[in-house]
Amino acid sequence: MSLLKRSIAEMFGTFWLVFGGCGAAIFAAAYPGLGIGFAGVALAFGLTVLTMAFAIGHISGCHLNPAISVGLVVAKRFPLKELPAYVVAQVVGAIFASGALFEILLGKPDYVLGNFACNGYGAHSPGGYSLESCFITEVVCTAFFLIVILGSTDERAPKGFAPIAIGLVLTLIHLISIPVTNTSVNPARSTGQALFVHGWALSQLWLFWLAPILGAIAGAVISSVFFAAPQEPIREAMSKG
Repeated sequence: MSLLKRSIAEMFGTFWLVFGGCGAAIFAAAYPGLGIGFAGVALAFGLTVLTMAFAIGHISGCHLNPAISVGLVVAKRFPLKELPAYVVAQVVGAIFASGALFEILLGKPDYVLGNFACNGYGAHSPGGYSLESCFITEVVCTAFFLIVILGSTDERAPKGFAPIAIGLVLTLIHLISIPVTNTSVNPARSTGQALFVHGWALSQLWLFWLAPILGAIAGAVISSVFFAAPQEPIREAMSKG
């Protein structure tokens, strides 16, 4: 499979993650009388990754996240030379999804943009958490996200269950961290939403690139040092059922 086709798969996959996850947060989380709340949003994010892992995992590896791609490079499960193409595709997919959500929101006569499912710290943290708290949360959550991805796609792990483990760990991550940062662990997801809010969202975006990438690197190092055996690239591992 060519790099172009794999990058296109990443673009569509990231679109689905942002459209499904952030869409649930924007439209359904607080719907009067029937809102799905934090738990529903967490499940929506997990389901987007689970479904896309089955749909495109055998094509691109289903990273959907620049931080995960960086972590996989560090863990020697993804080639460095292909990293820029994947990151660009992921960010473009996220922006397209955010644009689609924005256009849908405009169709409501009394729409209020609000935080548009953006990530933030301090006054823009859902629970008012400090920059330090938000940084720690994003680093730890992304590190464990990467550890689960590497472990579930390990050749010694049960075959065919990686998408379920990865979707569930992303659900758990959201259950933990929505009140703290609105849950990023994904720079592309954060970028798409911030571009439509401008102002504070763009000024705080740096954290949601830095912390997830550092967390992914930490997770890759932990996994490589303590748990790893020689592995094939993650795309091949995801294609095995």
